[in-house]
Amino acid sequence: MATGQSQGGNSKVPEITLVFWLIKIAATTLGETGGDTVTMTLGWGYLAGTLLFLAALVALVAAQIMAPRFHPLLYWATIIASTTFGTTMADFADRSLGIGYAGGTSLLLTLLLATLGFWYRAQGSVAVTTVATPRSEAFYWAAITFSQTLGTALGDWAADDAGLGYGGGALLFLAAIAIVTSLYFFTRISRVALFWAAFILTRPLGATVGDFLDKPHADGGLAFSRPLASLVLALFIIACLALLPQRAGRHPDAEMT
Repeated sequence: MATGQSQGGNSKVPEITLVFWLIKIAATTLGETGGDTVTMTLGWGYLAGTLLFLAALVALVAAQIMAPRFHPLLYWATIIASTTFGTTMADFADRSLGIGYAGGTSLLLTLLLATLGFWYRAQGSVAVTTVATPRSEAFYWAAITFSQTLGTALGDWAADDAGLGYGGGALLFLAAIAIVTSLYFFTRISRVALFWAAFILTRPLGATVGDFLDKPHADGGLAFSRPLASLVLALFIIACLALLPQRAGRHPDAEMT
C-alpha cells in the first residue's frame, strides 16, 4: 500500500510493495519463534529476553538513524529486532506483570495512537515515505515498536482469551487484512491510515502463525522446533532480500494524510 511522498526525496524506509508485505509477515513470524526460542527453549525468561532484544533494538535503531540512506539489510534487521522485542515485551507484560492479554492490548493501543498523534502534530504527516530525518525516524521506530508489541498481545488475545486457537486467530487476521486490502483498491480512504492498519494486523498474523508452528500439539500447535523454524524463516528473508532487491520509498501520487 502506497503512502505519502517524502519532502526530501527518497525516504529511509522501503517502497511499500507486495515484496514488502511478504517479508514483513515472515519477519513477524520470525519474531514470534525467535522470541520464544530465547525465553522458552533457552530458558532465559521474559524479562531477560526483553532486555536482550531491547538492547539489540536500540543499537539497530541508532544505526538506522545514522545511516545516510536506505539499507535493506539494516532496515529489516531493525524490524526483526522490534518484532522479537515486541514478542518478549508483550509476554512479560501479559504474563509476568499479570495485566492479561486484554489489558496489554488496550495499553499498547493507547501508546501507539499517542505516538502517531504526537508524530502527526510534530511533522504534519505520519506517512512512512516522509521518514528521512532523525526526528521522523525516531517517531517511526517508536510507532513500529508499539505496533509490533500490540500485535503480539492482540494475537495472543485472539488465540487464547477469544478461544479461536492459533489456526482460527490466523484466519481472523487474514480476513481483516483482506478487508483492508479491499478498502485500498475500492475506496478513497486514506492510504496512510490503511498502511498502519495493515502493518498492525500483519503482526498478530505472524504471532499466531509462529505459535501455530512451535506450540505443542496439546496446545493446538504443530510442535516444530523453535530454533529450526526461526532459521528457516531467517533464510527465507535473506533469500528475498537477495533475489528481490528493494529501493527506498517514493510515491509522488499518493495521499499525504
